[in-house]
Amino acid sequence: MPKINLFTKIVALIVIMLTPIMLLYFYSNKTSTDVLGEELNKSNTNQLVFFQSQINTSIDSMALWPDLLIQDPDISSLRDIFTEMDELNLSMITLIKRIQTKLAIQENSSNWRSSLHIYSPILHRDISDHDVVHYDDADLKKRLKPGWQVKTVGDGSTGQFVFSRYAVTPYSSYLDPSGSNLIIEVQFDSSNIKDMLDKFKSGSRREPFYYMEGVGVIYNRSADIERTTNVINLLKQGPLQDMESRTIELGEEKYLVNIVKSETIGWYLIDYIPISEIIRPIQKTNQLFYVSIACLLLLCCTAAYLLYAQVQVPIKRLVIGFQKLKNGDYSVRMKPRGRSEFGFLYTRFNLMVAQIQELFETVYLEKIHVREARLKQLQSQINPHFFYNCFSFISSMAKLEKNEAVVAMSHHLSNYYRYTTRQERDLVALSEEINFVTSYLEIQNMRMPRLNYTIDLPSDMLHLEIPPLMLQPLVENAVIHGIEAWSDASNIQITGHWNEDEASLVVEDDGKGMSAEDILVLQHKMQNHMDEHMGCGLWNVHQRMHLRFRGSAGVSFSSSPLGGLKVTITWLPA
Repeated sequence: MPKINLFTKIVALIVIMLTPIMLLYFYSNKTSTDVLGEELNKSNTNQLVFFQSQINTSIDSMALWPDLLIQDPDISSLRDIFTEMDELNLSMITLIKRIQTKLAIQENSSNWRSSLHIYSPILHRDISDHDVVHYDDADLKKRLKPGWQVKTVGDGSTGQFVFSRYAVTPYSSYLDPSGSNLIIEVQFDSSNIKDMLDKFKSGSRREPFYYMEGVGVIYNRSADIERTTNVINLLKQGPLQDMESRTIELGEEKYLVNIVKSETIGWYLIDYIPISEIIRPIQKTNQLFYVSIACLLLLCCTAAYLLYAQVQVPIKRLVIGFQKLKNGDYSVRMKPRGRSEFGFLYTRFNLMVAQIQELFETVYLEKIHVREARLKQLQSQINPHFFYNCFSFISSMAKLEKNEAVVAMSHHLSNYYRYTTRQERDLVALSEEINFVTSYLEIQNMRMPRLNYTIDLPSDMLHLEIPPLMLQPLVENAVIHGIEAWSDASNIQITGHWNEDEASLVVEDDGKGMSAEDILVLQHKMQNHMDEHMGCGLWNVHQRMHLRFRGSAGVSFSSSPLGGLKVTITWLPA
């Protein structure tokens, strides 16, 4: 499992410390947003209620005009006329002029643009502040209803409407207009409401408007009619309450909608505003907080990196240096940087390693001399064992007067002796060792005619260098313990393999072989010191290969497919 470095630990600690702060901020931000939304919703509703009350006040004041005017002596005198007149006399004209003046004064008492009309059923006249005309009695009777009446101007697409209210004497004439003796009408158009809506909007992103289902919409003059129409269509999906708030989604934008119904005229005052406008201050605060957290995290990471680079990295390099020193690499040196405490440690480390290297080089040279002497000694231990057998064979052949065998044996023995006396070389080509082993096998074949042998090595392997007398003890061991000890055995096979990772020589025989347990015991002996019960040939080969090539170089044993023992020499060529 990889170790976590100091930089990762510090960054993780910083993240753990910042996480509660972020969570608390998110919770606080959510709470603030909810509270702000509720308060803003209440504020918008209160503003709409106040604005609605202003509209209702203005309309209610105009609604009182007919009731007040009907009490005026001049106007009430019109009820006392019982004679129809096609032409007005002077006294009647004078009365009408006074009435018109009073109507004009009453109209000017309000900021709203309005008009007053007095209908006299006896005179069949419509008296306004600027004119006296005949009116259509049938049309008036159709419009004569209690409360405020609304009339659409044009096709209704422009949002122009005329609001009117009537006062009738006697009051029962609402049910039977033919019995009325005086009718007063007050009128105002929707432009007055538009003026109020424009003032209420006053440059903000709110969009106030009046809406009456089945009648139409009164827009403010800068309204986005298409968007307002889409809002109305969404609101139609559910019944409108007298006072309510809704959140609707139009496209990718959400809107907060507030609704207040006018008790006077029955229209709904609706205002909607993008929620993004509401939370914009919070978003700016969030952005500032996120930027601050990012800057803080960046500064903390920078500080953690500096601590990592200035402390942990030098310590790590020092640990690596000690590890190399432990593994025997005395050439390791630390490069001091700056005048910090670690520069001082690096300098002292280099001085210490230099001193240790000097001491070890001295000891190592001595060890090399001892090892070379030991190698020479091991080689000298091998030669007498073979010479005893050869001289014994020559003696036997001489007694039998087999001169050709003596000559052949002497020839091969001279080649063998010439090879073994060249001990000044530490390494020889594998081809020379094979020629030497071939001479040895020819000698053994002369002694033992049933002996057959094969040598199969790749041609590109013959140039490899090995210590002399590496292969001969293995072949000799196969001859003595495999072929001679077993009368049915006769074959010895020598093969070789070589790749970039390893080279090996294999000697096999078809003798009796060894059990798996005996093979393990023999393999174990190769690792221990030689004693008087152990043959020196195989042990010498193993020790020499291990001393020369190190690592896994040496001799290993296993059962051969031929039936006997399989001995393998492995090493890593230089």
